[in-house]
Amino acid sequence: MKKTITKIGLAMGIILFSAGANIFAQSSNDSSLYKLQQEVNSLKLGESHFMVVGLATFGFVSSSTTTIAPSGVSTLQNPARTNTFDADHFEFSPMLLWRHGKKLLLEFEPSFDGNGIGVNWACASYFVTKGLIIRGGYLVLPFGMYNKRLAAGWIDKVATDPVGLADLPPGSDWGVEAEGGFQMGSMKGSYDIALTTGYQIVHDGAQDGAIQNPSNTGNTITDNNNNKMVSGRVSILPLANSSLEVGFSGLYGKVGDTNDSTYKDATTMAYAVDLTYLADIGPLLLNVKGQYNVINSNKGTFPNPDTTSATKTYSFTNTTTSYFGQVSLRPVAVHNKILRNFELAFRYTNFMTPKGSLWEQHTNQTSIGLDYWLSWRSVVKLTYETMNTDNFSLGATGMSTKTNYLFLQYSVQF
Repeated sequence: MKKTITKIGLAMGIILFSAGANIFAQSSNDSSLYKLQQEVNSLKLGESHFMVVGLATFGFVSSSTTTIAPSGVSTLQNPARTNTFDADHFEFSPMLLWRHGKKLLLEFEPSFDGNGIGVNWACASYFVTKGLIIRGGYLVLPFGMYNKRLAAGWIDKVATDPVGLADLPPGSDWGVEAEGGFQMGSMKGSYDIALTTGYQIVHDGAQDGAIQNPSNTGNTITDNNNNKMVSGRVSILPLANSSLEVGFSGLYGKVGDTNDSTYKDATTMAYAVDLTYLADIGPLLLNVKGQYNVINSNKGTFPNPDTTSATKTYSFTNTTTSYFGQVSLRPVAVHNKILRNFELAFRYTNFMTPKGSLWEQHTNQTSIGLDYWLSWRSVVKLTYETMNTDNFSLGATGMSTKTNYLFLQYSVQF
């Protein structure tokens, strides 16, 4: 009997030990499974995401140029010249976007325009709060509205950039940026401030006193002085429906080379005012845009290019101005599906480089366009444009040119 009880107890012990081991193993497996499940949950779809977007523009342009000598003699230079996919009016710019979590966004936009491959911008953005984004890298400068908002072919109403607005001041630079918006009762506002490497003054005997972005000339990103450039834009939307926006921009930086005793203290100061207004006029949507730029550099004394002159230097007020005004009308409220996709646009641009400089010029650009919108981000544009330029050299009247253009262009955002 005692042997029987012992056997039964031994059997029960073995059973309980086996059950305990299985329970421990199961608990261990559950713990590993839990950890794995947590790792999978941290990689949910939407938390890390890659996307390719961008834009493309192509078409053809026909142009003819007449030159007018100071004596008044006119010469037709380029009769009936036609280019297809010409380098000045073709662009393919894919934009690579990678989002990590809800806070970090990486952007990279290379661009091919027929002259080679460049970079429009490459930066990382961190979304700090609802009204603040911190950005670093190669940035589009917050100066005016054109370069940041209107330069894309599928947004611009005519086939070309306004002369003097797209390149002065140069559009991109290396640095950091803070951007965001704010509410003021029924009004809204935005701010955008950047600290960047800065521009450099040109000293080449042809455009002495102009400013340039060294990154756009194939140079390195090394600064030529110990200072940085500050630029920024503040805008106000005073109406409750946000149909009107007025922006104010400023820029200041040292542009002289530390190693150049003559120009080491040269600085540049610029400011801009821009306006956007949208309104319904019966069945028509009225779209008004404009921007005015002024750029001043405080060094206007340069070696005289005329080596035979007794005067070794010449001086000028180093101020460049440019502005454009644009109006477009689209019958968005008409019932005809074809008619409401048309848009009529007109733009006038004026560009003046420093008076009395070696590179002085006065340019007027007039553009009239008829657009047809295939979708909200795809447009065919027919634009007729005239550009009149009067060239001067040290105050003396030089050659003038008049060019007529006809563009047929297709632009799309993808």
